[in-house]
Amino acid sequence: MEKVKAAIIGSGNIGTDLMYKLARSEWLELTAVIGIDAESDGLKRAKDAGYTTFDNGIQGLLENPELADIVFDATSAKAHVRHAKVLKALGKFAVDLTPAARGPFVCPAVNHLGSYLDESNVNMITCGGQATIPIIHAINRVADVEYGEIVATIASKSAGPGTRANIDEFTITTRRGIEEAGGADRGKALIIMNPADPPILMRDTVYCEVKNMDEEAIRQSIDEMVTEVQSYVPGYLLKQEPLFEDNRVTVFLEVEGAGDYFPPYAGNLDIMTAAAVRVAEQYAKHRLDLRKAPERMGSYETK
Repeated sequence: MEKVKAAIIGSGNIGTDLMYKLARSEWLELTAVIGIDAESDGLKRAKDAGYTTFDNGIQGLLENPELADIVFDATSAKAHVRHAKVLKALGKFAVDLTPAARGPFVCPAVNHLGSYLDESNVNMITCGGQATIPIIHAINRVADVEYGEIVATIASKSAGPGTRANIDEFTITTRRGIEEAGGADRGKALIIMNPADPPILMRDTVYCEVKNMDEEAIRQSIDEMVTEVQSYVPGYLLKQEPLFEDNRVTVFLEVEGAGDYFPPYAGNLDIMTAAAVRVAEQYAKHRLDLRKAPERMGSYETK
């Protein structure tokens, strides 16, 4: 089967987990993993797996642009601000896993493919955003959310240097995502790092104030959305039935990771990489369909 070539910038936890997920993809062919430390565990694993590796950062892609059409950036928000300009100049489709927000916010359970097909860069918001924005969107489409607030609680051990360096960006970008992708009139986001040992699974609380309370419609919409997210994150669970009080809806979630590279408790990281792969696969399938379109047209003309 024909595939679209992809590369990863960033050989830390996120980039390494992406590598394992992309190895299973029917639509994406991982060609290269790019980092800045030749001794990093991610680059060593990539090299052992037979992928092309570079330890000179994005310069490796600049010197070998033919390696990939889709590029995942799993570095940091500040680094992606620079990378976004380079990738756009190279004509690459960038999937940004940092909170840099150089492109539109995308959550595969919420956005239709057509909303970002003409973009050169899409932003995966944050781990908390990928877990909670689908629920806010589900409530908003039937009840009109005036205010949406989320609290993402993650195991301290699952928060690497990149996550810790981007705490400010996390709250700002997630809030914007709640409003722009989730549809809430106003949003707020908080993150808590729990040092418990053994580490806890990712847990999220979603709180919404709505204009049009319809408990049955909200329950059904939430259930449909949970099923949609589970299609790419099987460990995504509704912990209990939604709580209703006056115009307020509260939803409790838990996310268990697939255990590809991260331990299963790191559902916060797993949902980011799984969502990024889903978005890139949707883009790749569309691109492959366009490539095949002339062939189909030719076959029709010869009949």
